[in-house]
Amino acid sequence: MAERDAEEATMSHQAPERSSIPSGDNTVWADISPLLDAACKELGDGEMIHGENFNLFAAMSALEIMDPKMDSGIVSKYCSLDEAIEDGAAPVPLSHDKTIDVQSIIDIMDHLLACEATWHSGHSLAQTVFSCIYLLRLDRTSSHAILHSYCRVIRATCKAVVSVVSDARTHEEEDLFSMTYGLPLDGDGDEKCLSFLNAVEETICRQLRACKAPSSKKRVLEDIEPLQHNLDLEEGFCKALLCRLRFRKHFFHTLACMRRPQGRGFEMARKHIASCILELESILKSAEFLRFGVCGTCKDGIEGKTTASGHTPIGFDASLNSRSAAPTPPRAIKILSWKRAVEYFVKLLHDLDVICSYSLDPSLEGVLRFVVQFQKSKPDLVARAHLQVLLVQDGKLYGRYPIFAVITKASALPEFTKNHDIQKSECFMQLGQLVINMLKILCTNAAWQRRKLGKILQDWRVIYVQLELALRNEVGEVSSNMDDEKMSVKILRHVLNWVEEQTYWIASRFLMLGFELDLYSPSEYCMVYWYLYVVLIKLAEKTHFRMAVSNEPIKRKGKKKKDSLKEVAKESRVHPAILFLQCHMCLAEGLTMMLAALRNDLMVLQSQNPFNTEQERFLQHFELLQKACIPDHISYPSFKESTSYARLSVSIL
Repeated sequence: MAERDAEEATMSHQAPERSSIPSGDNTVWADISPLLDAACKELGDGEMIHGENFNLFAAMSALEIMDPKMDSGIVSKYCSLDEAIEDGAAPVPLSHDKTIDVQSIIDIMDHLLACEATWHSGHSLAQTVFSCIYLLRLDRTSSHAILHSYCRVIRATCKAVVSVVSDARTHEEEDLFSMTYGLPLDGDGDEKCLSFLNAVEETICRQLRACKAPSSKKRVLEDIEPLQHNLDLEEGFCKALLCRLRFRKHFFHTLACMRRPQGRGFEMARKHIASCILELESILKSAEFLRFGVCGTCKDGIEGKTTASGHTPIGFDASLNSRSAAPTPPRAIKILSWKRAVEYFVKLLHDLDVICSYSLDPSLEGVLRFVVQFQKSKPDLVARAHLQVLLVQDGKLYGRYPIFAVITKASALPEFTKNHDIQKSECFMQLGQLVINMLKILCTNAAWQRRKLGKILQDWRVIYVQLELALRNEVGEVSSNMDDEKMSVKILRHVLNWVEEQTYWIASRFLMLGFELDLYSPSEYCMVYWYLYVVLIKLAEKTHFRMAVSNEPIKRKGKKKKDSLKEVAKESRVHPAILFLQCHMCLAEGLTMMLAALRNDLMVLQSQNPFNTEQERFLQHFELLQKACIPDHISYPSFKESTSYARLSVSIL
């Protein structure tokens, strides 16, 4: 291994007097390739060239010259974009043979689709979509209507996606996603990209009608120039181009409609989503025709290929942007195959359709239930960004409902309390921000979500203490006559209970995400289920209290005794939310006792970890919960005491 510090590298023999080239007007650049070749021949495995003051810290930031993963210059075929264009890497037209030209355009479209799906997966925009030379110099394609219109809508789509992800700030999960590196995302006339696309689509539609027309009508259509000169392939090429152009059009419309405030464009977005899925099906069907097209059958098949035809597209070079892509060495990016890219977009569209079909439930409980259910499908970053932008707009839920009104509704308070002046207090403003932060966190990926939920638990605990102090101060000012209780006291009592309930809900979500992320080993399941059981007990208590308060009996006038008895019986039924929590509690308790009994009687699922004890792992898993005192007085000894007597022979009465 030959490594060299960027600033201090010298050699013991034939070493230059200075370790770096001085800057200035008289700078002389020298070719050190022979020097490096000589060094590589003499160095053995594990040896490196270094200066006298080279140390381990410097080694961590050293660059390995000639390594494609470290040296961004070594992987570049061209030194500049102009050099690539002059070398014919992106010709316009793509071929003087119109049939090959059309086939090449379709290959470019397919490869761009694969690049876009790869970018959505978290890779660099510069090394995926904008590895296309035609996108980097869009003005060169103006003479080629199909390619020009397609590249324009691709660029506008990328801009729309970057905008929604940046607004949602979900790009923190993958910093490279929204970094544009000065790429030409903003182009003059991109707002008219659909006009260009529609014009091209109409032209190809006429060409398709002309080639399908019976001989009696072809004389009328003779003035329409065909797409290419091989009439046997005309219909197949027209259909292949149309479905790709129409997918682009409907996908761009989908993104635009979903960005309309307060979900007003969702109905129209669903129509475009349905059209997108139909066009993707047509794109898949066109693969057979393209595979046996004019360029011949691909010898290696199309598995792993980025085009439907299986051929390598022209006009792409990921190394062109490698120097400006990031302040770190370039990543080794494998572009998704064409089939996987189509599958990705089908799933993305289904996820977006789920968001658009959401009823915009004003209750926070309904929102949380929807988000948790939505996350079970493991949606992509783009879909989650759209969900977050929908939930939080201008500091309001869906841009419609003030957060304080959402909190009062969730706390089972009367409708008129949403306008109470207590919402202006610092405590309630902080609580509103906590609710907004929680909604944003729930829209992130599972790993990021669990990490953030664990951290905000202490914030919720702190706000609970502040509300408790505010309640004590208010109660001290209340008259001894309870009928004269101030409305602010009632609001504080209800909200205080709801905050505690919500804190336990966050804790339960935190624990459940650990299973989803495979963070627990089988020997730790017992302690996790036990802790989950304890948290669910508290959550059920607070939920039951809220339900009881919301169903307080009111005076009934003008009703018969029989009707009153029916209402009392109806109110006495257990709410489905409580029953659901009780089911979870029974499951957690049963699993805890079963695992504890297996461990105590049969010595199975015992911890074999020699590096830390069970108590240390208990603290590692539940440290954030313990710091927030969730629940109070819960510790490792209480876990051992609860499970040490579990036996398989004990019958449950």
